[in-house]
Amino acid sequence: MPEAEVLYSDVKFTRSKGNPTETTSSLADTTYSEVRIAKTEPSTELTAPQQVVSHEGSKVKSQKVPLLILCVLLAAVVIALCYVSHDNIQTKRSLKNLEDENKALKKNLTGDSCLKCDAGWEQGLGKCYYFSTKRSSWEKSRRKCQSQGGDLVKIESREEQKFLKKKLKNEMMYDEDKFWIGLTDSKQENKWIWVDGSPLNESLSFWSNHEPDDFKTEDPEGEDCVRIGEKGGAKDLKNWFDRKCNDPHRRICEKPANTGSLQRLNVCV
Repeated sequence: MPEAEVLYSDVKFTRSKGNPTETTSSLADTTYSEVRIAKTEPSTELTAPQQVVSHEGSKVKSQKVPLLILCVLLAAVVIALCYVSHDNIQTKRSLKNLEDENKALKKNLTGDSCLKCDAGWEQGLGKCYYFSTKRSSWEKSRRKCQSQGGDLVKIESREEQKFLKKKLKNEMMYDEDKFWIGLTDSKQENKWIWVDGSPLNESLSFWSNHEPDDFKTEDPEGEDCVRIGEKGGAKDLKNWFDRKCNDPHRRICEKPANTGSLQRLNVCV
């Protein structure tokens, strides 16, 4: 509440009584008193509203500080994500370039080199394959391959099996026109061994349905050698059959490809 200032003031009037000629007389004094009230506005009343405004401004500023910090942090996160994304893109590009270079090296080996096979052999998957037209027993077929610097084929991957299946579809003239491969269990029944002495990896075997069955009606010794081929196509590449080893069949020989030089007009010599 504002304080009030009270002022007091006295005014005195003198009046003579009786004959004015008398030198001494009694005087009648009359006094009037005045009371004046003045309101004063303390300095605190003027500064109070300003203090309230000042407090409210401080409160607003204190709320803006955390918001500003949050904005700075979000900006930093966005910048970091941009850097990470850029690094990932660069890494993917580098990997793609390395893959392309690796494919080029595999294709050409070194410099202007290339892979080549002898006449009558077909190059594929880094090897040379020979598909015979004449038929003979499994043992004679193997000796023929060895005389040509190779051996009966050993199938080492699904890709190689797929390659041979596709090739035989065109090579075979009828359904029984199959080919010997380098797999046998002639030394121990049901223990299938490749011609290089390694055992058959069952996860990389492609037996046709119900094979091997070691059928003994035609030969008491059973069926100890493996032939390959399905003229009409084979489901999931399964076109291996065991057969008695004395049957005459065509053969697939294989040997490593030679390294030649790539000359003009892409001729490998």
